[in-house]
Amino acid sequence: MGRKPTPRRPPRRPESSLAERWTTVDGIDLFYRESPVPPDAPAMMHLHGFGLSGRYLLPTAERLADQFHTLVPDLPGFGRSGKAGDALDVPDLAHAAARFLDDRGIEKVTLVGNSMGCPVILEFAHHYPERLERTVLVSPAGGLYNQPLRRAVGQLTRDGRREPARMMKVAVPDYFRFGVPSTFKMFRALTQYPTLERLLELHVPTLVVIGERDPLMPGASRVQEVAAATDNHVLLVKIEGAAHAINFSHSGELAHLIRLFMADKPIVDDPGSPGHARLYEIHRGTHHPPPKHP
Repeated sequence: MGRKPTPRRPPRRPESSLAERWTTVDGIDLFYRESPVPPDAPAMMHLHGFGLSGRYLLPTAERLADQFHTLVPDLPGFGRSGKAGDALDVPDLAHAAARFLDDRGIEKVTLVGNSMGCPVILEFAHHYPERLERTVLVSPAGGLYNQPLRRAVGQLTRDGRREPARMMKVAVPDYFRFGVPSTFKMFRALTQYPTLERLLELHVPTLVVIGERDPLMPGASRVQEVAAATDNHVLLVKIEGAAHAINFSHSGELAHLIRLFMADKPIVDDPGSPGHARLYEIHRGTHHPPPKHP
């Protein structure tokens, strides 16, 4: 059974246009946001990054809530959700995400993750491939490029200077709540996770989005080289000027890109946002659906 560090309390004021709700999964209280769209809309769940809650994913999630049955949970141990008796690793979080979907009565879903949320999605795909429609991996984190810890701390520090200042108001309380012991345990689990191997195992259309200024990711040319090394289902797109927390900093561009991806449309800039960050398709895997031109 899980333990509840704090009683269920709603935020002082609503943080989102999505409904803010609680449920209990495996004895742990989980806080989540959900769109009020009809239940027959295709389901899309957004999974947050390391040490954070789902709050910083809301700018993108809200933009997509008119088309998708949108869910943004705080995974166990993160944000307002309760903690398990032991710190969870990547497989534990993937199973928790599946059981949350069971609780909501959702069988198939498109998963959208940022940073740590991407390995969680890959592990979900490893265990529950039949439950996935598509996956969206934004700024995937983990692996050798983020080791050792001092290197990752330096990368996060540089990234913090490249994110919008308002991101700090979201991130600092979340990191403080997550705590130092959980940070070390989760970092070890994340960097030991075989992200690349799991990515190349995917057999559903997968959008990978990288930011041009993301210090936690290798350069676009290296990512493109790795993506092109084998036949796969990956569509790789770079967003000009973005750093790591793209779901927060470039929500308009990312939501537009996800809509194009979900409809198999060509990757083009959003005509409603002229002069903003540009999108570049830099790899389309052999098995990824070809774009449907009008």
